Amino acid sequence: MLRDTSASRYVTPLREGGSLPGLVEADDLGTYVMKFTGAGQGRKSLVAEIVCGQLGRRLGLRVPEPVLLHLDPVIGRSEPDEDVQDLLRASGGLNLGIDYLPGSIGFDPLAYAVSPREAGEVVWFDALIGNVDRSWRNPNLLVWHGELWLIDHGAALTWHHNWSSGSAADRARRAYDASDHVLAPVGPDLAAAAAALAPRVTVDLLEEVLADVPDAWLVDEPGFTSPGAVRAAYVEILSLRAQGLPERVTLGPRSAPRPSQAPGWLTGRPEPAGGAAR
Repeated sequence: MLRDTSASRYVTPLREGGSLPGLVEADDLGTYVMKFTGAGQGRKSLVAEIVCGQLGRRLGLRVPEPVLLHLDPVIGRSEPDEDVQDLLRASGGLNLGIDYLPGSIGFDPLAYAVSPREAGEVVWFDALIGNVDRSWRNPNLLVWHGELWLIDHGAALTWHHNWSSGSAADRARRAYDASDHVLAPVGPDLAAAAAALAPRVTVDLLEEVLADVPDAWLVDEPGFTSPGAVRAAYVEILSLRAQGLPERVTLGPRSAPRPSQAPGWLTGRPEPAGGAAR
């Protein structure tokens, strides 16, 4: 089960994300990226963060630990930004925290080498969860202590935004276009990833992962009679989807010529304006 703690100090908003997450300190002395129930993406973004994060961690991928994080909106009373104040007031009670990785840097494929095997596991995992947000435009990968970490899965599990659009089998069969995936140029070894990971995506494992999602974020879902029924739907889709997944993954031409817009901070001096570096 997820650990449970309370935010004790609101440090600063993190403006890189569209949901305006915040950096907070908590009663357990940890520092977390807090994702709010009052944000525009709503509670399903937090459900996706838990399901994908815990599933990735169970499969041996490096994903920061999620925690249940309680918020008293009064802790942000000194924050001058009115939008942040509104968000805090709308998010009192239960929220989600993601373990903060101090000193981590954004992934740049020009500076950090990834093996085809590791790339295959990341692409296979993203195909499993239907992650549309790990492209060269927005990698959602960090490098911390020399290792690759996966973050920000709130946009995954796209099918849970409209449960009535087809059967579980239909959702499980959906193709995944990885052509713009940030790790596509590495030559991901999807066959090796499937051999290593697919047998581990069992019903028992998925039920354990779904048990970490609070009932409060699964209630009143149209078409379902209980949070347990919603959990069972996630389990059914993901267990079916893991079967034969590489056959549904497309690795075609990129939609743009360059995988990264970041400067070569480890590959040499940045190119000066008007010419190449000497």
